[in-house]
Amino acid sequence: MTTARPDIVGTLAAVQNSIAAAAREAGRDPAEVTLVAVAKTHGADRAEAALAAGHRVFGENRVQEAQGKWPALRERYPDLELHLIGPLQSNKAADAVALFDVIETVDRPKLAAALAKEMDRQNRRPSCLIQVNTGEEPQKAGVPPAEADAFIAHCRDAVGLPVTGVMCIPPFEDEPSPHFALLREIARRNDLPMVSMGMSGDYPIAVQQGATHVRVGSAIFGERPTPPKS
Repeated sequence: MTTARPDIVGTLAAVQNSIAAAAREAGRDPAEVTLVAVAKTHGADRAEAALAAGHRVFGENRVQEAQGKWPALRERYPDLELHLIGPLQSNKAADAVALFDVIETVDRPKLAAALAKEMDRQNRRPSCLIQVNTGEEPQKAGVPPAEADAFIAHCRDAVGLPVTGVMCIPPFEDEPSPHFALLREIARRNDLPMVSMGMSGDYPIAVQQGATHVRVGSAIFGERPTPPKS
């Protein structure tokens, strides 16, 4: 049986305590907020250390990296929940549907159609979040805020995806609160329960702004090693 590494136990506890404090300050129940521990570019040993410490919800950026890390871990920890939080190419839809429990980065009709086709083929329906480009940055994935409602309706009604929420990554140089408030409002008016926002540098603010899921990597696992070139 794997023993949790002391550093992972401590960093996990620190982040969880920070989430709880931010929630209480906002008058929220800390249980309303799920920590997605982002293990991208970290090895399976560090991911398993977090599993051994009792954590069960994880995020990965790349399908290929996740395929090499998580199937063996899932055999030992079948109750883990895996989120795809990075951009997804349509030709990787089959692999994503097979591996992930939540796909957070649905952002265009072609991808939505590919995911729906694979869900029908595999008889597996991971939850889907719509990525909103709240800063309307041309280099970043996500639908513009003005198009979010229509795209959510398209994914739910025309394509039949199990859309359960929205996610965003605010511009690095911006104050994040307005972006978080915008995403929360998009979720509210579309009756979506999941609001994924906030990372290692700003997750307490996201919690206070209504996040249901925060994606935290370096504050738990440390600085990321440089990923190998594929």
